Amino acid sequence: MDHFLYRDGALHAEDVPLAQIAAEVGTPFYVYSTATLLRHFEVLDEALNGMDHLVCYAMKAASNQAILKTLAQAGAGMDVVSGGEYLRAKAAGVPGDKIVFSGVGKTADEIHMALTGGIRQFNVESEPEMEVLNRVAGEVGVIAPITIRVNPDVDAKTHAKIATGKSENKFGIPIARAREVYAMAAAMANLEVIGIDVHIGSQLTDLAPFELAYQKVAELTETLRADGHTIRRLDLGGGLGIPYARSNEAPPLPKDYGDLIKRTVGHLGCEIEIEPGRLIAGNSGCMVSEVIYVKSGEGRDFLILDGAMNDLIRPAMYEAHHDIVPVIEPAPGVEQVPYDIVGPVCESGDTFAKQRMMPPLAAKDLVAFRSTGAYGAVMSSEYNTRPLIPEVLVKGDQYAVIRRRPTFDEMINRDSIPEWL
Repeated sequence: MDHFLYRDGALHAEDVPLAQIAAEVGTPFYVYSTATLLRHFEVLDEALNGMDHLVCYAMKAASNQAILKTLAQAGAGMDVVSGGEYLRAKAAGVPGDKIVFSGVGKTADEIHMALTGGIRQFNVESEPEMEVLNRVAGEVGVIAPITIRVNPDVDAKTHAKIATGKSENKFGIPIARAREVYAMAAAMANLEVIGIDVHIGSQLTDLAPFELAYQKVAELTETLRADGHTIRRLDLGGGLGIPYARSNEAPPLPKDYGDLIKRTVGHLGCEIEIEPGRLIAGNSGCMVSEVIYVKSGEGRDFLILDGAMNDLIRPAMYEAHHDIVPVIEPAPGVEQVPYDIVGPVCESGDTFAKQRMMPPLAAKDLVAFRSTGAYGAVMSSEYNTRPLIPEVLVKGDQYAVIRRRPTFDEMINRDSIPEWL
């Protein structure tokens, strides 16, 4: 469900016409719906009713402070994977005891930052990281709360670049070595083992891999408790998919996911954490772009947009699909035609869709890329010296620019010329 609907022939974000934002902000831009963000958070939170739990938003999906503050005020914790994300969460008003620090490459400086600024837990991914964490915690004079991320060797059946739970992936420790590594952690004076962490991948559209992974976590919990460890918290990760192509995708419902969690680990009496990112942010956002040219090629027509792969990299990186719709609703029954939809960047990979059926469009027409709220703006760049595009947050009939477009002077003046040139 989202709040991007046609009204009186024009696509709106909640109560604001996208064409109005385009006229006042310029294209391309990202736009987010507050109502959608909150609805998706609330549905997930409600799915775990009856269990002690915390929904920690995986802010790598979309990390603008306005989004973080919106979710934090609704009760969300945050899952961060870098020192920069940690500082963003704190700047948005998230208390340290609601921030979980994940990631395979935490540095000593990042660990120090979180230990002194406050942290809910570290999700430890390796023995070397554990040793550094123990040392830094000793230097700071605190006990660091940890879970250890186990790799259950479960095929999430998702895109290879976003699978994280198989044995060949870089994440976590093999579950077969868990007892050994937990024993190492228990022997370290400055660490407190509080639970287990698992995360098998992203954009899962089937609950079966989750069930297999969580069954393994449940068995491990019993084993580790028998070994004398206090396992009171289970971080079950995120990864539940969203419908990118509305015509044929039907990912599991959050309620069914919650029921699965209760069925597999609910009997253990643990506090449950989940780390959704895409499921909260994905359908809350659109990217709006303007047609620059309609170009006739050899056997095909191209829609050349002012948005490009540097603004939305997912199609080039993951072969990802996004529904692309005209901002002005086509007349009923209008005949659709195939277009290759591309951007102006000098790369053949700057292609959003090939032979996509669309109503006839012309220069100056606006199109909206649906479901770009996750891994859109956060993965954008200034390739080809193209400015990062604005982000806009809508609430009801109001909207605000939450990241402005930089000027060319601002971009160019970041460079420093050596004195010998």
